Amino acid sequence: MPYIGSKISLISKSDIRYEGILYTIDPNEHTVSLSNVKFFGTEGRRGDDKELPPSDEIFEYIIFRGSDIKDLSVIQSNTTLNDPAIIDADPRPQQQ
Repeated sequence: MPYIGSKISLISKSDIRYEGILYTIDPNEHTVSLSNVKFFGTEGRRGDDKELPPSDEIFEYIIFRGSDIKDLSVIQSNTTLNDPAIIDADPRPQQQ
């Protein structure tokens, strides 16, 4: 899957946005897994008193039910490992 390892923005049906690294897509379970996930809250999408604020916490991973995903977009593509011979890779975190 060419987008595995890419940075993804995901909005759930609850209007909550998450950003993380696409780890797996399981077509049998209908799930999408992100790693190193940041929670951005609802960012004004609800337009009422039920808005959720963002969080500074980084989640190691979150598994999303596919039917509860409203929008998914690639922020930054990972094309460096586009080799069908590679089964799995876990890059070392970038130092800042």
